[in-house]
Amino acid sequence: MKLGLAITQEQINEMETHIDNIDFEAAAKEEKATRHDVMAHVHVFGNQCPKAAPIIHLGATSCYVGDNTDLLVLHEGFQILLPKLAKVIQNLSKFATEYAYVPTLGFTHLQPAQLTTVGKRASLWLHDLLMDERALLRAKNDLKFRGVKGTTGTQASFLQLFDGDSEKVKQLDALVTKMAGFEKHYAVTGQTYSRKVDVECLIVLSSLGATVHKICTDIRLLANMKELEEPFETTQIGSSAMPYKRNPMRSERCCSIARHLITLCSNALQTAATQWMERTLDDSAIRRITLSEAFLSADVILMTLQNITEGLVVYPKVIAKHVAQELPFMCSENIIMAMVKTGGDRQVCHEKIRVLSQEAGAQVKQHGLDNDLIDRIKRDPYFEPIIGQLDDLLNPSTFVGRAPEQVLEFIKEEVQPVLEKYKYMSGPVELNI
Repeated sequence: MKLGLAITQEQINEMETHIDNIDFEAAAKEEKATRHDVMAHVHVFGNQCPKAAPIIHLGATSCYVGDNTDLLVLHEGFQILLPKLAKVIQNLSKFATEYAYVPTLGFTHLQPAQLTTVGKRASLWLHDLLMDERALLRAKNDLKFRGVKGTTGTQASFLQLFDGDSEKVKQLDALVTKMAGFEKHYAVTGQTYSRKVDVECLIVLSSLGATVHKICTDIRLLANMKELEEPFETTQIGSSAMPYKRNPMRSERCCSIARHLITLCSNALQTAATQWMERTLDDSAIRRITLSEAFLSADVILMTLQNITEGLVVYPKVIAKHVAQELPFMCSENIIMAMVKTGGDRQVCHEKIRVLSQEAGAQVKQHGLDNDLIDRIKRDPYFEPIIGQLDDLLNPSTFVGRAPEQVLEFIKEEVQPVLEKYKYMSGPVELNI
């Protein structure tokens, strides 16, 4: 109307009056007859708005309706997910800070390795979540509107409506884009916006699924070691048969749904790969499933992970016991260096440590006894010059390197600036999970 087409304010008012008065039963009956979802609603809307009926869907296509709506929904979906992701990041940043200095066994190949700290391990989770926040935000901000492009993307029908005035067609495209809340529209489309857009959206969501799966797998493994537990209510039942069990069911749920989310990007990739020329309809049905399931899956794993990270329970004494079992083996190099400083021969010391370590290892593996390497060292006269230093050499905090400093620096320099973008968030959301 603003650009001069024969559309009246009365017609617009009539449509606005019925904008929320959707007759779904009539639309379903119409779709059964026409086998066309958009036209079913156009016909029903026309019956409700007889004065506006001649100009409803004027120059438009089904993809003008569907694709532009999808882009609005995708944009809103990211806006829903990002604050929830930020809340998980906030929870874990507090956890990492609290436990930045607590030594724990590091693992490579799932075998005990050099010590790290409980907070440092959580910072690895945080690092991946920050990557996800950046990726989701970028995907949201990269979204544009399809706008007004016509049946094959050439805007031919709109050029006819405006009697060949190309400038007015451009203005219409820009106006509709702005009214929809977007800053930009795609410069070129076929009948649909490029399905590569869906690929970009689903890849970042699938990547989030991989992150959550890794975090919750770590929690499940640590729960098996009784070092860490997710929240467990006093009335919660872990097993129907074994009353003593405390199963990590929230983490298991996250892993289960995350696996589904991870697979969904392949649907978007295949859809983008099989679009023929300006468009083929086999993208329609699968997109209705894939796009919604991806956002719903991401939503539920973030809500569940928020609940988990708000109530993680750490058992420092169990952690210290596991450290004590492995630390004697790890401190062998420190003992060798201390002996060399007192005038000892490195090769001689190395051989003595090797023999004593194997004897202690046999005690642990073959007889199920505690690691007694340090007792063996204390009983060996060769090590008498450093007996007084052993307690210091075995202090776990001296084996974690800069892990605590890394955690605090990382949170200050990288995590906090991200959380500043979401400082409008209120307190924790009450979840019934």
